[in-house]
Amino acid sequence: MGDIHGAHRALVQCLERVQFNKDRDTLIFLGDVADGWPDTRACVDELLTINNLVPLLGNHDWWTMHWMKTGIAESHWLLQGGEATRISYRDGVPQSHIRYFEKCRLYFQQGNRLFVHAGIDPLRPLADQDEDIFLWDRNLARITLDHRERGISGKTSLFEEIYIGHTPVEEPIHWNGVWMMDTGAGWSGRLSMVNIDTKEITSSDSVVTLYPGIEGRKKKRRS
Repeated sequence: MGDIHGAHRALVQCLERVQFNKDRDTLIFLGDVADGWPDTRACVDELLTINNLVPLLGNHDWWTMHWMKTGIAESHWLLQGGEATRISYRDGVPQSHIRYFEKCRLYFQQGNRLFVHAGIDPLRPLADQDEDIFLWDRNLARITLDHRERGISGKTSLFEEIYIGHTPVEEPIHWNGVWMMDTGAGWSGRLSMVNIDTKEITSSDSVVTLYPGIEGRKKKRRS
């Protein structure tokens, strides 16, 4: 599943549309549950009901965890959707939510599949790459989009498949083994998920229709 950004209604809609079984099925979440729409707290509550959840850390999750643990609300975080997250926790931050963010992984490897929030440097071993690359770097996304536009085929990395979020696209993109799964739920797009075995894609309705009269992230700056 791609970036949720506080859109609990979209999250529930996607889970219902795939008839997700919270006891048996596995959800690999690519990060950024926080910041944007008003329901970050409800989103984390929902994810915590899934027995087989593999949550990855996104850059917005890092900001949120920093605020939860220090009480410091950075101005750039508030402008990038953090204010909505802070309001969603106006009654306090449960310890279970802090533990959720603490347990999020920087990446998850399943055989020859890799799952990461932002991307990787395909020319370097994972052990030689740091948190900034996994949370922020867009080079893999840029390479994928460029090769797709120019019709260049061939593996981008040694992994058979890489699933990333972070860089918004209108619909899930699969090119040269890279799956781009952030379909703009933090803005006016949709939340999307893919069955990694069957490759069936499921998306929510446009998030703005699920939250009529409410704004998501105000500044459309990719971060």
